[in-house]
Amino acid sequence: MPPPIVVAKNLVKKFTNLTAVDRIDFQIEEGESFGFLGPNGAGKTSTMKMIYCFSAVTEGELSVMGCDVKKEALTIKRQLGVVPQEDSLDPDLTVIENLVIYANYFNIPKKEARHRAEELLEFLQLEEKKNEKIPKLSGGMKRRLVIARALMNRPRLLVLDEPTTGLDPQARLLIWNKLRNLKKNGVSMILTTHYMEEAARLCDRLVIMDHGKILAQGSPLGLIEKYVGKEVYEVRGVREVLTSLKESYRKRDFDVECFGDTLYLFVRDGMSSMEELFRELKDFDFHHRMASLEDVFLKVSGRELRE
Repeated sequence: MPPPIVVAKNLVKKFTNLTAVDRIDFQIEEGESFGFLGPNGAGKTSTMKMIYCFSAVTEGELSVMGCDVKKEALTIKRQLGVVPQEDSLDPDLTVIENLVIYANYFNIPKKEARHRAEELLEFLQLEEKKNEKIPKLSGGMKRRLVIARALMNRPRLLVLDEPTTGLDPQARLLIWNKLRNLKKNGVSMILTTHYMEEAARLCDRLVIMDHGKILAQGSPLGLIEKYVGKEVYEVRGVREVLTSLKESYRKRDFDVECFGDTLYLFVRDGMSSMEELFRELKDFDFHHRMASLEDVFLKVSGRELRE
């Protein structure tokens, strides 16, 4: 079995009086797709920036592809592809020029750079736009071009910071499909995302962070089974009635939460409780569904709005 592609031990990132990453440990395997989830300000992007050597480690140890980020940043960067939150494309250049000129950073010969650019534009369905200037592209096209740019050096590890934020469902599905194809071809991936469906579809394992710490980690399915169970009943009504209902179910050892006008009833044994609960809740406005990664995220990090 190959060694892990990323190893972090007691990792810390501080900005003056703010501790953005607070002594976390994690390990990412070669060929794995690994996710960082968390509310705004949880420390996800700060962790990612240390991985791709954009931000210095304050304390602890961090190795990427067997190299110490403190001592071998250039070696790491040669083998990395980075998709930042911002598009950062050159608006004065055409689509293909953005790729070919970027290849100069990796000393890729111009002929080879042109060949790789053509291949990547075809892979990401942008070949018909190769001579267009950047302002004429849609948001989804720009995002695909940023991914193509990150692949110009044929990286071992692809780092994606919210790769599909703001895109329509069609563009998001296309990018998911392309990222899965890359993984099948041996590219390791690390991503942050606010889309729980994206994390569930793309990640083999993930961590949920808040206030710079890791609160939970595991596979999407494993986390759902551990923290939530199989099914969720959302019961809507008057706060006082829901509070009474919450206490009633809690005494029966059900896992329940109440937020606003909704009570969340988490069921671990699935179908065996369905008939009983449907009968008990028939006079309420309720919705029954399968448990999801979003339930885990909200249960672990809380339901209050973060600014």
